[in-house]
Amino acid sequence: MLRKHARMRKEYLAAKSEDKKRAFIHDRKTQLKEALDNKQPIPQHLRKFAREDKTRLELDDDETAVAKTHIDDEYALAGIEDPKVLITTAHAPSQKLTTFAKEMRLVVPNSQRMNRGSTGVPEIIEQARSAKFTDVVFVHEQRGEPSEIVISHLPLGPTVHIGIHGTVLRHDIEGCGPMSQQLPHLAFENFTTPLGIRLKSVLQNLFPVPRKDSTRLISFDNHSGYVSFRQHTFNKTGKQVDLTEIGPRFEMRPYLIKLGTADMKEAEIEWQLSPYTNTAKRQKVL
Repeated sequence: MLRKHARMRKEYLAAKSEDKKRAFIHDRKTQLKEALDNKQPIPQHLRKFAREDKTRLELDDDETAVAKTHIDDEYALAGIEDPKVLITTAHAPSQKLTTFAKEMRLVVPNSQRMNRGSTGVPEIIEQARSAKFTDVVFVHEQRGEPSEIVISHLPLGPTVHIGIHGTVLRHDIEGCGPMSQQLPHLAFENFTTPLGIRLKSVLQNLFPVPRKDSTRLISFDNHSGYVSFRQHTFNKTGKQVDLTEIGPRFEMRPYLIKLGTADMKEAEIEWQLSPYTNTAKRQKVL
């Protein structure tokens, strides 16, 4: 790792370590503001810091009043600059995986596909950083079937590992329409938990902001931790909307999020799917 990237990584980890402190201060300010607005006595546990917290409240504006975390720094340029995505495969990919990677290049606007060859992950990440890519997407297979998508955000992470199954390529979808070149609208269903919001942020920032008149739609529909990926074009006539699937389609299940890029083996694990994650009744992780 270059010294510049090592320094950036160190600064990022330092900012992450401040998250709990910032959240604690924000919680104190919120409680103090409620007490002052309602003309109630200041709670005993807030009195020690009441003077400095009141000063912070007076200095707050629309930008500083909202609590921020290291996640805000990861996607600081989201919506300002269009993402630039590099897509590649595992070593010696099968024909189906190669076709799947080509279709993913069509799915993600402003993306490029690279033949992997014998290039290692650290070399790919370094080349992508040098070429100003914002994300690298690796697609892997098992027994000739696409089995995993790894999304690594640059320059510092995070990296999300997502298992996939039930892949149906475009030429296998009956009545599949032509691939649209418009920037897609995104629809996320049931991404309400902290983990769901985190995954939504990672997926959302692979795509540029579309035009309002775009007729292309990509949907991510979450049901009990399994996310269905579908892509359609639509034609609206009065109150009637006609959908045409343009593929591909597959099911996704995230199982690992690491606070680093794909080449950082020592990166901290933010979340990992465990065998008993969803066994508790009414427990909703994603």
